[in-house]
Amino acid sequence: MLEVKNLTKRYGRLKAVDGVSFVLPDGAVTVLLGPNGVGKSTVLKSIVGFLKYDGQIRVDGHANKSLEAKRLLGYIPELPSFYPNLTVEEHLEFVARAYRLKDYREYAAELLDRMDMMDKKKKFGDELSKGMQQKLSICCGLLTRPRIILVDEPMIGLDPKAIKELKTIFREKREAGCSLLVSTHLLDSVDTLWDQTVIMQGGQVKACVRREDLDRQGESLEELFFSITEREEDSRQEEE
Repeated sequence: MLEVKNLTKRYGRLKAVDGVSFVLPDGAVTVLLGPNGVGKSTVLKSIVGFLKYDGQIRVDGHANKSLEAKRLLGYIPELPSFYPNLTVEEHLEFVARAYRLKDYREYAAELLDRMDMMDKKKKFGDELSKGMQQKLSICCGLLTRPRIILVDEPMIGLDPKAIKELKTIFREKREAGCSLLVSTHLLDSVDTLWDQTVIMQGGQVKACVRREDLDRQGESLEELFFSITEREEDSRQEEE
């Protein structure tokens, strides 16, 4: 389980994230929704430990920057960055060595096959298209078999077949008891996947809702999302 308490991130006088709190239950897909620029990526980077912040983040009871927590976390960024002089398979080997993985090659091959990357194993990082970079990023993020998976805008740049396969992988990970946090502003990319949604606006959490609760209310995710974000935008314009 991952728990975020009162997460606040400042850049000078700007509060990019303001008092964000939520919990990722085991065996569930939580979708972090919000328009561009509301702090979603900042939340994910804080959880992974890339940023300094105020507040508390615990991963299975451990501080998120501890080695125990890092062994449980997997991260797939929105903008992958690879070494130009390493091949696809060498990038996977690099991850395996960093995490001291043993007997990883069969699983690495399975991931490459599912992402239609087997014929790209010898290609260098700077030879890959945007879509291929995203696929390699997915493979690298999943190679360690993390229990908590953080994904930032995963569908951007992927072809329809890869999107379908990635959704299948997400379902498999959920059934295996993993926690997934998927950040996106594209509602239709996650509409059939989510178990819980956290909706952000203006750096703050405006709603945290489970699918079954929303179904009982007879409201769709799209209706909830726009009722919150449009109301907040109208309020902001009135203040100005």
